[in-house]
Amino acid sequence: MAEAILMPRLSDTMTEGVIAAWHKKVGDSVKRGELLAEIETDKATMELESYKDGTLLHIGTDKGGKLQVNDLLAVIGQPGEDISGILKGKASGDKAQGTSGKGQGPSDLPTGQAGKTQGTSAKAQGTSGKTQAAGDKGSKPTTSNEQPATSTQPATNKIDITQMEEVVLMPRLSDTMTEGVIASWQKNVGDAVKKGDILAEIETDKATMELESYKTGTLLYIGAKQGEKIAVNELLCIIGEKGKVDVDAIVNAAKGQGANDKAQGASDKQQATSNQQQVTSNGEFAASSNGRIKASPLAKKLAAEKGIDLRDVHGTGDGGRITKEDIDNYKESGVQGRESGVKEAGPSKYIPSAPVGEESFEDIPVSQMRKTIAKRLAESKFTSPHFYLTMSIDMDKVVESRAKLNETSPVKISFNDIVLKACAVALKQHPAVNSSWLGDTIRRNHHVHIGVAVAVEEGLLVPVVRFADTKSLSQIAAEVKESAQKAKNKKLQPKDWEGNTFTISNLGMFGIEEFTAIINPPDACILAIGGITQVPVVKDGQIRIGHVMKVTMSCDHRVVDGATGSAFLQTLKALLEEPLRMLV
Repeated sequence: MAEAILMPRLSDTMTEGVIAAWHKKVGDSVKRGELLAEIETDKATMELESYKDGTLLHIGTDKGGKLQVNDLLAVIGQPGEDISGILKGKASGDKAQGTSGKGQGPSDLPTGQAGKTQGTSAKAQGTSGKTQAAGDKGSKPTTSNEQPATSTQPATNKIDITQMEEVVLMPRLSDTMTEGVIASWQKNVGDAVKKGDILAEIETDKATMELESYKTGTLLYIGAKQGEKIAVNELLCIIGEKGKVDVDAIVNAAKGQGANDKAQGASDKQQATSNQQQVTSNGEFAASSNGRIKASPLAKKLAAEKGIDLRDVHGTGDGGRITKEDIDNYKESGVQGRESGVKEAGPSKYIPSAPVGEESFEDIPVSQMRKTIAKRLAESKFTSPHFYLTMSIDMDKVVESRAKLNETSPVKISFNDIVLKACAVALKQHPAVNSSWLGDTIRRNHHVHIGVAVAVEEGLLVPVVRFADTKSLSQIAAEVKESAQKAKNKKLQPKDWEGNTFTISNLGMFGIEEFTAIINPPDACILAIGGITQVPVVKDGQIRIGHVMKVTMSCDHRVVDGATGSAFLQTLKALLEEPLRMLV
């Protein structure tokens, strides 16, 4: 029997996927485990494997096309088999999924199955219902507990609103996102909108992301102007046919009676300012007001692969947006002119100093990432009773060993990599430090997942090296470098920053000799690493120059006592002062 494959939810924040490549065409035989397609999500481009044998009978969209999560991606069955019922049902599940009458709500299945690339049937997609309010085209099934809004019974809750095809709600664009800030609107109220057009740029706690329209119509209403916040699943905008949509009824249902006048006033102001949201330079390329260059995800991927600077590419898409075709047609001859355009666009954004004798200041809005950092670290600092242990470590043998290791290592090993490995080995010997406070219990982790704090432009991210105690120095070095680059390029996936059991933070490369760090929940400890300095030391009764590094461990006193933390640092010191012990 033919079986439908729906667009899987390949990350916790994914609402749609772009087909980066098809590896099978209609009519080709397909075996279980074979690569079907490459799908570009909001986090990365991932490979999708078939979970059954058969023949590829149908594909939902060609290369470069976009599908919402749970849209029909492909049909696999036997040659000549009738699939009209599946195509007509648009992957409703009555034949292919076996979920007729149940829908695909988020409570049907555990969320842990959503990211698997092999299980692309409905069993691996049950978690997407809540996070796709802006992208599922209003097609969520109505259950016995959900009644659609009618003219005689105005909708007063979000469930009714989400079933309206014209409504676009604020999507959940990151795993920790609770609200989004409108960085810019790319459409005005009254503008025609096509499927795939950029509606707005939304600033989350992780990044600023483009929100594309999933339908064609007219932008009839916007829920907030540039710079304002909207909570996840609140009314973002309304798209429909002018004159046939009762905007007032929808707004009243979403925000309550009397909110319509206020919202309409915001829409009028938005129309007056929206023309200033797009910065262009002689028509060569377009950037948003925060300097970000507008480009499709696929264009960004291709540009990175080809080593093309997006600032040098002429965008032919909506509002100067760079598309795949622009990358394919890119020629280096236009670089010089565009460089001058970039320089002209920048200086008006910031005044570095005030005239002599005049007071001056600038209020900078708090980004979503910075807001989340502030919230989490404040909670950690004021709920976890911190205490600090500082120790000086002789790094002479580490300096000597590192030079020898890098003579043969396939990847350059840093001092940070060696300290990370030493911490991993020490944590296996001191499991009390590798623990978390859970209120009624203390979780003592048997695995070692070490988070590495990485500074990015907007704040701080902590990618995790998993099972660090089992990895070689070259493996750790390669993984840390890759994760740091992903963090700076905003390409980290949730699995990359979740699950840490211990964290290290290194400011030695900035010349910092010693500092204290705030514990990164749910860890019980964080190690602050200073720089290696050459100082006079006494050895064997003589004064000579040695390499010394200071480390300070911040401990949660609910989990780790002074003696426990000190024992861990003594082991760490012994491992670094004699690196061969890490091999035992």
